[in-house]
Amino acid sequence: METKILLKESEMPREWYNIVPDLPSPLPPPLHPGTKQPIGPDDLKAIFPMGLIEQEMSSERWIKIPEEILKIYTLWRPSPVYRALRLEEVLKSPAKIYYKYEGVSPAGSHKPNTAVAQAYYNKKEGVKRIATETGAGQWGSALCFATNLFGMECTVYMVKVSYEQKPYRRSMMETWGGKVIPSPSSLTESGKKILAADPNCPGSLGIAISEAVEDAATHKEVNYSLGSVLNHVCLHQTIVGLEAKKQMQMVGDYPDVVIGCVGGGSNFAGLAIPFIQDKLTGKKVRALAVEPVVCPSLTRGLYAYDFGDAVGLTPLLKMYTLGHSFVPPRIHAGGLRYHGVSPLICHLLKQGLIEARAYTQRPVFEAAVTFARCEGIIMAPESAHACKAVFDEVERCKQEGKKETILFNLSGHGLVDMAAYDDYFSGKMQDVALSESELNRAMADLPKV
Repeated sequence: METKILLKESEMPREWYNIVPDLPSPLPPPLHPGTKQPIGPDDLKAIFPMGLIEQEMSSERWIKIPEEILKIYTLWRPSPVYRALRLEEVLKSPAKIYYKYEGVSPAGSHKPNTAVAQAYYNKKEGVKRIATETGAGQWGSALCFATNLFGMECTVYMVKVSYEQKPYRRSMMETWGGKVIPSPSSLTESGKKILAADPNCPGSLGIAISEAVEDAATHKEVNYSLGSVLNHVCLHQTIVGLEAKKQMQMVGDYPDVVIGCVGGGSNFAGLAIPFIQDKLTGKKVRALAVEPVVCPSLTRGLYAYDFGDAVGLTPLLKMYTLGHSFVPPRIHAGGLRYHGVSPLICHLLKQGLIEARAYTQRPVFEAAVTFARCEGIIMAPESAHACKAVFDEVERCKQEGKKETILFNLSGHGLVDMAAYDDYFSGKMQDVALSESELNRAMADLPKV
């Protein structure tokens, strides 16, 4: 029983996997907010490079990873898969527990897998600066790391509550040359509109997206970059699951269930989609997406067309949504505070190919602390949601008398999230519930399609 399952650099996948051509039914297209007709490349080229637009709309199953991206990937890839032997012992688990650890990247999460790719394609087309949003700061850190490597500027609109909770994420971004602005801000019309309605607004990913999109759309030589949700982002993250499949093969094992946390969806997609490819060809495997109770897009949202941002600047996306005007409560898992989810992930849920579950934050941190005391890694609050689901799957195996294999994506370390752990240990952390009236209020603002 090996603790670490390691691939050589020469064994790293050379292609990303695109599940779109393998879907049992077509993915609903993004719609132009004005005409309500499917958008084309021309509708996106004002803020995205053509290389990424082609990937967003691609029907090719395998897309080659450029050599320059692969060379940068080797700074941390392939990432290890661990067998959580000590955790299994403490939980008295009949199931084998494995985790893919993406916290070994320079930015401490899975996000550089797409940040490096997006910076590369923007640089190829002469873009000087990229504007983006970030919740907890994982994505903003990753993009600042990537743009620095390619000699580009990066402006990050960071959700205000996370800007205040996680100052060291801001320091990471600034170390790599990024400019970090708390969102909502007074620097954009979108931010001014939000602040006029609520001067104490804590911000949300939807609001920060609005500001970043506006920045890109109103400045030449500036493009916009999104760290989750879109097809090309999920595509870039599939290197995680493709590596994991090879690693599981090395020890003669295969997961009965794969688990990842969900905000926009890229973390879960990266691990799960390569295994869902097997499911589509008859393999028995469950894929479980885990989200916060206070931002329950998959578990309580409406499957409908909605804007990807708060103000209404993006195309309309078919997804499980809480409404683009929804502002989630101030939980510590800032990367999961998004009103919608990747249309690709939502389509998989609608087709019955994946499952979804939601947790409150105190049990999530309880699981993370137990994990840290067994395995040593202090994980990010986002990843802790997946960890909690692992604990529940172990209990299910006990009750059903099954010996299964569980694989989850530990998508980031929590070494700059210690204020959240302080709140947990001090008893300040609260579990918040959402009423139906709160959810229905935002859903009432959905666009008519």
